[in-house]
Amino acid sequence: MNTLTTSRTLACASVIASLFPNFAEADFFKDSEGRLALRNYYFNDGFRDGGEDRKEWAQGFLLKLQSGYTEGPVGFGLEALGLSGIRLDSSAKHAGTGLLPVHDDGRAASEYSSLGITAKAKWNDLLVSGGTLLPKIPVLVYNDGRLLPQTFRGTQAEYTGVDRLYLQAGHLDKFKARNSTDSVDIFPQGYSGGGGTDFDFAGMRYDLTKQLSFSSYYGELRDFYRQQFFGLVYTLPLGPGKLTSDLRYFISDDAGAARNGVVDSDMFSGLLSYRLGGHTFSAGYQKVDGSTALPYVSVSTVYSFSNASVGKFIQPGERTWMARYDYDFTSMGIPGLSFMTRYYKGEDGVYRGQEAREHESNTNLKYVIQDGLFKGVGAEFRYAVARSTYSSDRDNYRLYLTYDIALW
Repeated sequence: MNTLTTSRTLACASVIASLFPNFAEADFFKDSEGRLALRNYYFNDGFRDGGEDRKEWAQGFLLKLQSGYTEGPVGFGLEALGLSGIRLDSSAKHAGTGLLPVHDDGRAASEYSSLGITAKAKWNDLLVSGGTLLPKIPVLVYNDGRLLPQTFRGTQAEYTGVDRLYLQAGHLDKFKARNSTDSVDIFPQGYSGGGGTDFDFAGMRYDLTKQLSFSSYYGELRDFYRQQFFGLVYTLPLGPGKLTSDLRYFISDDAGAARNGVVDSDMFSGLLSYRLGGHTFSAGYQKVDGSTALPYVSVSTVYSFSNASVGKFIQPGERTWMARYDYDFTSMGIPGLSFMTRYYKGEDGVYRGQEAREHESNTNLKYVIQDGLFKGVGAEFRYAVARSTYSSDRDNYRLYLTYDIALW
């Protein structure tokens, strides 16, 4: 680890510590937590249509410090998120995997770091957070698919004072890409104009019964698009196993000045899963209606079952079939070992006036040591094959070595 990265990572702890003294007698300290996640990622994105492969290897550090709350009617707390990435292997010819920032000369940065602070205030069942946020809601899911996560800046409120009901609302005005330290305005994926804007959201989840839950969210990227989401999850014991149906529906159209053009997209995404012992069998279907693809915030993840390792299957008119199999080896006496394979086939889509057809297969094998001296050490291999009529054919290999450490 180089000296610069070490000092920046440890600086996160110093920042939080400097903010603590006034609360030394409260639960602020007693309920605090500190965790360090180490990520060693190798990423190989092989292009099968003549383009140069993208290959990089990097080491990441994620330090998360979280206080408790002060005593009194309103409790105050703090969080800090320190992120650092180090280049282990890269070249101008093969850079651009998303693991590392890329300079104007085409070479990857040797290291990059950032620090995010979040202030929190809690009054009874109301929690307000402001600062660095990691939104994970149907209309906006932060991307954590590379070395370091995408982060957002803003304020959100969460309320849990009504039995079985969860309410949430917020406003975001900046984000940092997963391989960047620059805070920029928020803009939609594929937008090539100048500048961005703010993102507002509100939503709820209500558990009608222990087996049935309903959720609804609204998100608007000002002057670009607005999006409504409705979701229904139902779990039913069936024979010796359990059947889960997860249905999701998006309604999207343009908003305000429509700076990225007309938006007209409705999408249904549904998955049925049956779990039996360590086995889980799943099958799903997705359909996009309207004249445009499903809009989403740049770099972020789409809250659908078709958000695969490479593709997203969200072109206008596209119909997608999905099949998936998971196995948890705990049933065979090997806790921590898991396997997943899935297949997507999309057809009848349209991309720039041409027919869009695509298919993709993903296979993951993961193991995390459960106890002993190396508890928390994990290894994961991911392999994806993606073929498309409108984008590059790719064979994607990833190797992840991870270690999550509880500092206190």
